Amino acid sequence: MESKRVYSGYRALLQAARNSVTPGDFKKIRRALDLASKACGDKIILTGEPQVLHALSVARIIAGEMGLGLTSIITALLHDSFGSLGLTPAELEKEFGKKVVEILNGFSRISSIDSMQSSYQAENFRKLLLSLADDVRVILIKLVERLEYMRNLDDAPEKERLPLASETYFLYAPLAHRLGYYNIKSEMEDLAIKYLEPEQYKHIESRLKQTTASRNRLIREFSAPLNEILVKQGFKFTIKSRTKSIHSIMLKMKKQGVELEEVYDLFAVRIIIDSDAENEKSDCWKAYSVVTDLYQPNPSRLRDWISVPKSNGYESLHTTVVGPRGKWVEVQIRSERMDEIAEKGLAAHFKYKGIKGEGGLDTWLTKMREILESSEKEDAAFLDQVRSGLYTDEVFVFTPKGDLRQLPAGSTVLDFAFDIHTAVGASCVGGKVNGKNVTIKHVLQNGDHVDIIRSKSQKPKQDWLSFVVTNKAKTKIKQALNEEKTRAAAEGKEILMRRLKNWKIPYGDAIVQKLITFYNLKTAQDLYFLITTGKIELLDIKEVLQKEDAGEPVVSPVLASEKETKDLLETQYTDFLVIDDRVEGLDYKLAKCCNPVFGDSVFGFVTISEGIKIHRTSCPNAHYMMARYPYRVVVARWTKTKSSTSFIATVKITGLEDIGIVNKIADIISGYNVNIRSFSYNINEGMFEGILNIMVPNNDVLYGIIKKIHSIKGILKAARQHS
Repeated sequence: MESKRVYSGYRALLQAARNSVTPGDFKKIRRALDLASKACGDKIILTGEPQVLHALSVARIIAGEMGLGLTSIITALLHDSFGSLGLTPAELEKEFGKKVVEILNGFSRISSIDSMQSSYQAENFRKLLLSLADDVRVILIKLVERLEYMRNLDDAPEKERLPLASETYFLYAPLAHRLGYYNIKSEMEDLAIKYLEPEQYKHIESRLKQTTASRNRLIREFSAPLNEILVKQGFKFTIKSRTKSIHSIMLKMKKQGVELEEVYDLFAVRIIIDSDAENEKSDCWKAYSVVTDLYQPNPSRLRDWISVPKSNGYESLHTTVVGPRGKWVEVQIRSERMDEIAEKGLAAHFKYKGIKGEGGLDTWLTKMREILESSEKEDAAFLDQVRSGLYTDEVFVFTPKGDLRQLPAGSTVLDFAFDIHTAVGASCVGGKVNGKNVTIKHVLQNGDHVDIIRSKSQKPKQDWLSFVVTNKAKTKIKQALNEEKTRAAAEGKEILMRRLKNWKIPYGDAIVQKLITFYNLKTAQDLYFLITTGKIELLDIKEVLQKEDAGEPVVSPVLASEKETKDLLETQYTDFLVIDDRVEGLDYKLAKCCNPVFGDSVFGFVTISEGIKIHRTSCPNAHYMMARYPYRVVVARWTKTKSSTSFIATVKITGLEDIGIVNKIADIISGYNVNIRSFSYNINEGMFEGILNIMVPNNDVLYGIIKKIHSIKGILKAARQHS
């Protein structure tokens, strides 16, 4: 059975290597496999896979996904069994060449680094690998070996998964990115967070599966007219599409504080042009012109890596446009040569120089080494070739439907709202900028995607004039304030006339003028307005008119209630966690930085003086601890909990100001029979924001409460906070 799997793996390797080796090289590959198979025997690796099958998989990735040739394939096959081949280095050199022996020696040296037991950071780890590896191919094989481990991590022992995933995320994925292997980098990140943040990973994966059909329909709608025009203009091309990696989606959700539905560029469309080397740049720009004629581009999202390629050789034009139904689509435009370099790194250059195998590879290896040795800072110079700062006196922002609006620099959400429509501006209580809730005073930047939040109870206020910058907004606010003042004045006049009648005082111009003079006002409208707004008390007017001493009108300041602050008690829990057998006699506590709740995915971290601290795997400090001190991470999982046990959890709530909103939240909590430890909230510019600390028995109850709160009318978001 195993020999069948070896044969199948060998056939897959030859298929992957067909473009990077000559038919005459197949004998050497077969000889290397025979040696590896004999040396590996029945040995299995960490994931439970036979060692020889692992070596074949690494060699297949090296050939097919990296595009490397014979020397790399042979060293990949022999990398695990170098010390037990039964051949001397001289015999090995005679069979496969000096380079193979050098690379295998280098691989042996870097394999002695036990990064799981050391406090390496990505930059130091990279430098250490370079100091031990004379040939960059050593590092590439190490990279691929880790990718192969991660693809089969489900079969590894549970206690090995978190440290391996964390090390991959912090050390190996940045290395792949540095070398321009973006596909490998993305796959490593996704596979790592599958174990580091399983709940978030499963949630995004599930939602992506649910929306596949609608996403595919949108891609078809987007691509059809593009395809038609490009064909008419004589382009030879391929259009591909891909959904963004789960990791990149998750980062956007965290950075912008939004849900998956609010991440506005979930997928990218790639236009790959079949073009001659001398015409490829101009053809890419022509295709860009076609795209931006059809669809409105975001001026702040153009990236030109064709004029100035990235240091690792990456060339492409990127832009983000508004597609069908107001959805944002990232478009990447590149030639076939550029695409292969993006997929397989700089090694792909040699295909276009007509060089098979690894001839001329020294130039590429030197370039790779320069990239690895250089500082990370150099990449920043190429990030923004076309800056949004071209327009210093204006900003370009987008409506939810993707219409482009031009506003003066310094414009706020409120300016944008009035630019859309007077009624939208007058009822504006805030906005969502790139999916994140902001106040009406938020200053807009180039390329922002703006959605206005409105409330029927909102009315224009005098202080709005202090922060809007557009003439339209100022005019409309003044107009609305005047209309409001006129309405209020008419009401004030009626109130005054009614009261004068009650007091048996005849209403007339002389009476009104007397009051205007007394209160030092300009017009009768001002007087009536102040009566309506309560700034002038009717009893004071009575005293004035009866020629008695009048007291100064007093307006009591409204004191803002102080936020309630309370230190949360740290409780020692027992009987609901099972800790890894390696650690005995240590107490454990729940970490305050992430407040784990029964049912959360957790791990233990051995501290110096406080025993074991239990953290959620999604804790903001988790990645740091796992990468820096993997040997102090211990497996922990929940068992049974006592019915009386409660855990503290923090929920952040944002929404529109509404009467009784606090009572509605309190009613939901009481319905679940859980204790509120503290609840502080703030209302500003019509926006409600609250922080709720509650004691819950498990995360099912917690997420049930969050779901109920989210259903309250006016609540925009309710989400669990780390602390």
